[in-house]
Amino acid sequence: MVLLLVSSNTFLAVLNSILVLLRLDTSRPDGYIVEYRANLGLSAFKSGGPGVFLGLIAFSLFVLVFHTILSMRVYPIRRHFSIAILSLGLLLLTLSLIVSNALLVLR
Repeated sequence: MVLLLVSSNTFLAVLNSILVLLRLDTSRPDGYIVEYRANLGLSAFKSGGPGVFLGLIAFSLFVLVFHTILSMRVYPIRRHFSIAILSLGLLLLTLSLIVSNALLVLR
């Protein structure tokens, strides 16, 4: 179970990194939509550069490394807690993949 979760986390982190890198276009003069603030009315969409999405890649790699190391340290104490940590990392990487894909699809 632990190896399945670690390999799933690794796959999602690599998939997120590859999909973000393939969809980035540095020649866009207006940038990307990186956030939406509903309380701002007409200027609800905020734009940003590709650095925001490079931050998402760093975030997914950080989540992968941090959850794996934390799970390895907790495994000798409580096996089920270690599996829960890896499962939460899987959830976090899945949500990161969904959010980065949704932001990159917006034009």
